[in-house]
Amino acid sequence: MEVAKVNDNIKFLRKKFGYTQETFAEAIGIKRSLVGAYEEGRADPRLNNLLRMSEVFNVSVDTLISKVVSELSDDELHEQDEGAARVLAITVDKDDNENIELIPQKASAGYMNGYADPTYIESMPKFQLPMLPKSATYRAFEISGDSMLPLQPGTVIIGEYIENISNIKNGKTYVLLSKEEGVVYKRVFNYVEENGKLFLVSDNKSYAPYQVDAKDIIEVWESKAFISIDFPDANGKNDLSMEELSGIVKNLQNEIIKLKDSK
Repeated sequence: MEVAKVNDNIKFLRKKFGYTQETFAEAIGIKRSLVGAYEEGRADPRLNNLLRMSEVFNVSVDTLISKVVSELSDDELHEQDEGAARVLAITVDKDDNENIELIPQKASAGYMNGYADPTYIESMPKFQLPMLPKSATYRAFEISGDSMLPLQPGTVIIGEYIENISNIKNGKTYVLLSKEEGVVYKRVFNYVEENGKLFLVSDNKSYAPYQVDAKDIIEVWESKAFISIDFPDANGKNDLSMEELSGIVKNLQNEIIKLKDSK
């Protein structure tokens, strides 16, 4: 099989779906001359344009950039590989530096549907934090509720995108986007290799820990910083030690095992 070339793939798919360069440019919101540059290999498509192309052609970005689409059947062309890495929708400033997009509390429900939509991500508030390393992608989430005291409701958690769920470290805090829970901020214990589960623990002792299926997790953001107008309580009454947290998770696992054995 020949080596995939994204410019050849774009040209092949454009013609397959009956677009002229002009109508295709309109469909993805760019100039016709840029389509010509892509197809002739004089320019490489930016991430957001690749995402728009994948939507227009109904193919994955992975297929578009890594396979020779002219050699694929229609079924193979539109097959979505669940194990394939998803390309994250991002925005950049005028100097091509990645922005940090803010997902406010009120937008959390919408993020469940719009997380992969470049237009939706573009509509979110965005900012820069120069002190963060530029080697990673960051997103900011405004948390609600008091389950993670001493961090107060309204605190903004800045997370670094984690592509592989196996890289979750026990006891660290993460923002997770899951099919069942939506956006949550919790301390996470990783038992994916053992039973395919993640155990989520609140820092507030009033909230019981629970488990989620790893296959239901859509995005993982490791917390790197927070922004708040309320300073944490110095008494730390709600803080749990790492030993206490590990014990809680272990007890929860044992209870789940007992329930299964009793059935």
